[in-house]
Amino acid sequence: MAKKKSAIGSKPPYVGIVGMGYVGLPLAREFCAGGAKILGFDVNKKMVAKLNKGISPIKHIPSKDIAGMVKSKRFKVTDKMNQLSKPDALLICVPTPLTENREPDMTYVVETCKTIAKYLRKGQLVVLESTTYPGTTRDLMLPILETSGLKAGKDFYMAYSPEREDPGNKNFSTATIPKVVGGLDKASLQKSLDIYKYAIETLVPVDSCEIAEAAKIVENTYRCVNIAMVNELKQLFERMDIDVWEVIRAAATKPFGYTPFYPGPGLGGHCIPIDPFYLTWKARQYGMPTRFIELAGEINTEMPHYVIERTMDALNDRKKSLNGSKVLVLGLAYKKDIDDVRESPSLELIELLKKKGAKVDYNDPYIPQTHKMREYDLKMKSKPLSAKMIQSYDVVLISTAHSDYDYKWIVKNAKLVVDTRNATVGVRGGQKKIVKA
Repeated sequence: MAKKKSAIGSKPPYVGIVGMGYVGLPLAREFCAGGAKILGFDVNKKMVAKLNKGISPIKHIPSKDIAGMVKSKRFKVTDKMNQLSKPDALLICVPTPLTENREPDMTYVVETCKTIAKYLRKGQLVVLESTTYPGTTRDLMLPILETSGLKAGKDFYMAYSPEREDPGNKNFSTATIPKVVGGLDKASLQKSLDIYKYAIETLVPVDSCEIAEAAKIVENTYRCVNIAMVNELKQLFERMDIDVWEVIRAAATKPFGYTPFYPGPGLGGHCIPIDPFYLTWKARQYGMPTRFIELAGEINTEMPHYVIERTMDALNDRKKSLNGSKVLVLGLAYKKDIDDVRESPSLELIELLKKKGAKVDYNDPYIPQTHKMREYDLKMKSKPLSAKMIQSYDVVLISTAHSDYDYKWIVKNAKLVVDTRNATVGVRGGQKKIVKA
């Protein structure tokens, strides 16, 4: 393993980062802290303008950090792709979503590589950080980049190093999370290590791009499968009148052989709901079904529907119908205390509630209004909370357990609370109002 900033005394690199989102911006911050010069690329002109003014578009990245980077004159962002030839290394941090048929959508990676190929120069390093299937770097990216007339391993270098961001996690940062790096060849691997050591404390070199690509898929498939298991157990234990959260708490006291995972209203974030399907798709090319992974995907995908059924049953017990009821969804982000809504189950919950005829509002202290996404365009604004406001809803559905919420106060004022996150576990009184889902 290589350690951060082991090249003290050598000239810091000039690093280009393509995509200034939840992966690219934290990475830029760490490179800047390590003494490197950063040129960020993004097609969103408004984001480019904000960043160059020292304004952060991401809640957990303070604007004071970005302002400091700009003031140092070692950080600049542009939408002019003809500047791609300037940096020593180009790190690609663009989305890798799924198509409607749950197959890899490599459009962003392909288009980015086509653009880089126009400006690629000798000696540059190109690294993909976006999560993808094994073989992407060598089989998809390499032929596109070589349309430049340059040869990989001879004229330029290539590697794959998967992002390991966990927004909102105060125990780990981009710099402190060990980073796996796989090169197209030995020279590419060494070039990558020489660059990344300015940003990351611990580097983990592996023998190929494919190993690095597979490692990232395994990490997230592991989480997907285990979350699916507890989501299924939640439904079973509900029928048995057993609190799944208490079961997990008890099981977690075992100091070996068990890692706790927790159920929820569905999977969210850009990785865990998507990455296992990349591996499933790739496995089909080898004539092998991945039944275990596909089953986990089915269970997790159905969780929002389970939550809606529990909400309907809870209202029915109070002689109410979901159709026509007023529902307040608490939390739009996919996890607590962040402003990231990518693949958030809250989005699907809102759509399902509306399809059932409910009148739906939401509150999220981190997301003042929704924006248009690939699959959703809710056109909604966060409603400010007050006792009178909460009392006006037939049901309050806790989808994201933000720390900002006063759950005792919410339960006190709500007529009915559907809790998908066990957020009300410490609330005394009002238990008859609370339904776990």
